[in-house]
Amino acid sequence: MKSDNLKAVLFDLDGTLVDTADEFVVVVQQLRAEHGMAAMDPLRIRASVSNGARALVCLGLGLDPNDAIFESKRLRLLELYSEVLGSEAKPYPGISLLLAELAKRNISWGVATNKPRAYAEPLMAKIDLPPCPSLVCPDDVKDRKPHPESLYRNCRDLGCAPHEAIYVGDHLRDIEAGKRAGMYTIAAAYGYIEADDEPSSWGADALISDSKNLAELIFNL
Repeated sequence: MKSDNLKAVLFDLDGTLVDTADEFVVVVQQLRAEHGMAAMDPLRIRASVSNGARALVCLGLGLDPNDAIFESKRLRLLELYSEVLGSEAKPYPGISLLLAELAKRNISWGVATNKPRAYAEPLMAKIDLPPCPSLVCPDDVKDRKPHPESLYRNCRDLGCAPHEAIYVGDHLRDIEAGKRAGMYTIAAAYGYIEADDEPSSWGADALISDSKNLAELIFNL
């Protein structure tokens, strides 16, 4: 990938484009309080945000997905999240400047997320970023990430070929999806990384540990 061949930069949402963890910390702690459980280390919750609602229920309540009450607790977590969605979320440092520079260079951008549209769309509307030209959620595709279908959909929306795009994500599934799509991939090690995970092992083309340096990395390929 050369920067002068770049037509689009695509991002995962939670943990890559936007820091939403503080909202999930509040939600998991509230869910635990409803069950008479003490507050847990917020850093453990932050590290699990990219794994989704099911993982947060497992972490927060110590439940197995096969437990009879699991689904009701997942729905309760989502209900609590709906009440705080967008209240604490904010773009990662440097993201706004990166998007402004992309616009100057006539490079498109988009989001491919496993976050359902019912939550992703209002979140994107509330944060301080320009309108997203291509937001692809699991509702829009047959197969969610790590399948590359979401990224192909972004490319159709933005009128570019996969090899003309970069995908940035903070989870192994993001890098797998990007590589399977034929994109240049960047592992966002500043995102929500589990203690036993190692982004350098994901096989990404590049790794970034500070979102403020993402623009420099992209424009100096």
